[in-house]
Formats: sequence, structure tokens, C-alpha cells
Amino acid sequence: MTRALAVPVARTLPWRTLGGAGALGLLLAASPALVASGEATPWQALTLLRAAALTGALGLAFLLDDPARHPTTPVPVGRAHRQALRLALVAPPAALWWTAVLLVTPERARPPAGAVTVEAAAIGALTLACAAAAVRWSEGPRPGPAVASALLAVAVLAPPLVPEDWALFVAPGDPRWAAAHERWAWLLAAGAAAWALCAPEPVRLRVRPRRTSRPAGTA
Repeated sequence: MTRALAVPVARTLPWRTLGGAGALGLLLAASPALVASGEATPWQALTLLRAAALTGALGLAFLLDDPARHPTTPVPVGRAHRQALRLALVAPPAALWWTAVLLVTPERARPPAGAVTVEAAAIGALTLACAAAAVRWSEGPRPGPAVASALLAVAVLAPPLVPEDWALFVAPGDPRWAAAHERWAWLLAAGAAAWALCAPEPVRLRVRPRRTSRPAGTA
């Protein structure tokens, strides 16, 4: 069943949006190498990597868009299965893209790859969870624009409001670096759990018809 669905699902994926977001993220990460000096400070490189992760997440916000959500004939697999299939089709090129983003970052200024990858994965997981929630609680076939707008709003407004003790966007030399990435790991787990809860179709209560008593003497 999964193999039979793979090709139709792949055709409905927003490849242009994902490709555009990926190209922009790659360009951001490679920008220090494209200028004349080719130099970047560790903080600049980290900021560009975080910007690249955000652009990738913006593309991921459109992953669950499906213009044919309502007109198509129901398929014998659940929504969670179909969403997982979409993610499975996108995951390999996304992993290659993130590897390329890390490689084009100047080596001398490159932050710890594992820690930054956790940040990017957490942002992607939370974005996917928001998209799944939008699909679950709305009837619109294209939740992507609303999810992308919300992601941008949070990325701009949330960091200044977070207390310093709970800061997430810290520099590698900051004493809070390890603690911040523990929080990123928790956010990654929370995003995955939220997607698991929101991906299935909502359970609809079935109202059983009331039995009416038959008049005496009827068959």
C-alpha cells in the first residue's frame, strides 16, 4: 500500500517551494565565501546557519499542503500514514541539503555541527507539528501560508521575550551553550510528540439511533 501511494503523494509535494527555500538557505550559508574576503566570525556563521535553518523550516511549513484534500476519493490509509509518507519522501533530500549547508560554511567559523543540527531539527519538527495541527483543526487544503507566517512571527518576537536563563540562541563560547541545547533537544521531542498527536484524523463520536418502541400487536 505504501509503495502504491508513494508516486501519487510525491506528485502532490510542494517541490518548488521546498527547492526555493533550500536554495535560499544554501545561499545564506555560503554568503561569506562568495564575498571578496571570504571571512566570517563564528557568531556571523552561526547566525547565517540559523537563518538557513529557518528558511528550510519555512519550506517545510508547506509540506502538508494538498489542493486535492477534499475532492479526491478517500484512501484506505490514515492521515498520519500519509503525512509520514510525505516526510519520508522529503527527509533524504533535506538531510543532503543540510549537509551541504554545513559544508559551505567557512570551516574556521563553523560552529559545532551536532548542536546546530539539533536546533535545525527542532525548528523543523515544531513547524511540522504546527502544520499537522492546522490540518487537523481546519478544513483548508493549504495551511502552509498561515504556518509560515506564524513561524516568522515567533522567530522575530519570541527571542527578546525569553528570559536570559532560558535563552536558546547563544554563542558556542557562552556558558549557557550546553544547557541551551538540552532545551533544543526537548523542543525537538515536543515537536515530534505534537505531530504524533495531531497527525491522525479526529475521532468523531457516532450517535446511535434511538430504538422506538413498537405498538402492541405489530410484527
